[in-house]
Amino acid sequence: MVTNVVQLTESKKHITHLNRTFNEQKSAFRKNPMPTLEQRKENLKTLKSVLLKNQSRFLAAINKDFSSRSDDETLLAEMMPAIQGINYALKNVSAWMKPSKRHVSLMFQPASNSVNYQPIGVVGVIVPWNYPLFLAAGPLTGALAAGNRVMIKMSEYTPETSQLFKEVIEGAFPENLVSVTTGDADVGIEFSKKPWGHLLFTGSTSVGRHVMRAAAENLTPVTLELGGKSPAIISADVPMDDAAERIAFGKAFNVGQTCVAPDYVLCPSDRIDQFVTSFKSRFATMYPTLKDNNDFSSIIDNRQRDRLKHYLDDAINKGATVIEVNPANEDFSQGTRKLPIHLVLNANDTMLVMQEEIFGPILPVVAYNQIDEAIDYVNDRPHPLALYFFGYDKEAQQHILDNTHSGGVCINDTLMHVAQDDMPFGGVGTSGMGHYHGEEGFKTFSNGKGVFSKQRINSGKVIHARQGSLFHKAIYSLFIR
Repeated sequence: MVTNVVQLTESKKHITHLNRTFNEQKSAFRKNPMPTLEQRKENLKTLKSVLLKNQSRFLAAINKDFSSRSDDETLLAEMMPAIQGINYALKNVSAWMKPSKRHVSLMFQPASNSVNYQPIGVVGVIVPWNYPLFLAAGPLTGALAAGNRVMIKMSEYTPETSQLFKEVIEGAFPENLVSVTTGDADVGIEFSKKPWGHLLFTGSTSVGRHVMRAAAENLTPVTLELGGKSPAIISADVPMDDAAERIAFGKAFNVGQTCVAPDYVLCPSDRIDQFVTSFKSRFATMYPTLKDNNDFSSIIDNRQRDRLKHYLDDAINKGATVIEVNPANEDFSQGTRKLPIHLVLNANDTMLVMQEEIFGPILPVVAYNQIDEAIDYVNDRPHPLALYFFGYDKEAQQHILDNTHSGGVCINDTLMHVAQDDMPFGGVGTSGMGHYHGEEGFKTFSNGKGVFSKQRINSGKVIHARQGSLFHKAIYSLFIR
């Protein structure tokens, strides 16, 4: 009872701070609605500086939140893409800010058309727990490049990282420019209800629906970066060691706690045994041991670990063959939140592993006979955030691209499309909506305002009233063809 009262008091404090800061940022934006290029670059440089200055602290905080998180994974998946994204924005924001000239039809000459990119105001960003640094710094980069004020809601499941991010950001930026909010789900609910200029949410599809519903009350535009079940399709002729190694990398990275992790494998039925053998071999090369191996990360908390174990029990009870990929045959029953990768053979749609996004070290394997069967299997289900195809035949690659829908694609690799600065990242359908990263991020956080401009000469007078019906008919016959 005392704990609940304390939590309620803390939530009220966070919500009071949220409301006050939101109003302060709105007021500050009205006083400077179009920050200069120099101001935007200075903000980006400040963000880069504080991230680099506190790099070791972030590594330690994320490791503590996970109980064991590979420093190399944090550097590769969080720090490096965050810094690269800032560098890319610094290099290109000048070009992004320039009005885009557009064609003017002869009928409306002399005049000019342009699209002017204007900041949208105060941007809200809701950050998940799986990559708490990158998924805060990435959207912040795009919003600052576009000239906005930004408020960030960090995850309550990564308290060390969330508090550190709040400390370093608010020590570097005035609160009316960038603010960081912590707190529980109640704070997150209030956060999603604010009338933002734009709201970006990264998280599960189920929570995304609630966020979009709350945003709809204010007609707040949203970008939803969700997830879903991202398939890895193995062709009939790709060298199996090549495919298995790259799938193993994508699944083992942060032990599958990645929105674009391979969620299941579609494998030719006559190659499944070969895939299992290759996967176990390639995985063991990367991770000869797991339990005390700092390169192999932990599940974020016991609740998530219990959920994953429940998925495995459900699959076994419904007839699946589960293979634990545990190279050193270590005991994970106690004293750790780590969990080996488990391959689930004979998976079917009655099992939770084929109904829910797994978000952990479980990899179902589904058999197919012809490639169009695999395509139909993907298309019969909600559009995934990512799709991975393994095969070196260019026609087969194009066939997959033309006949499937997903937020993004990697050909003969996993995960790496997310790290490309000059490509949009986002989902489609139930895996999300909208894009960010690079120029698409700048445009997401901008209002592309169309401007039609005339000066002294007014050719439009020819279509004003009382110009004569015959003349109007001539105009219509000239331009309507």
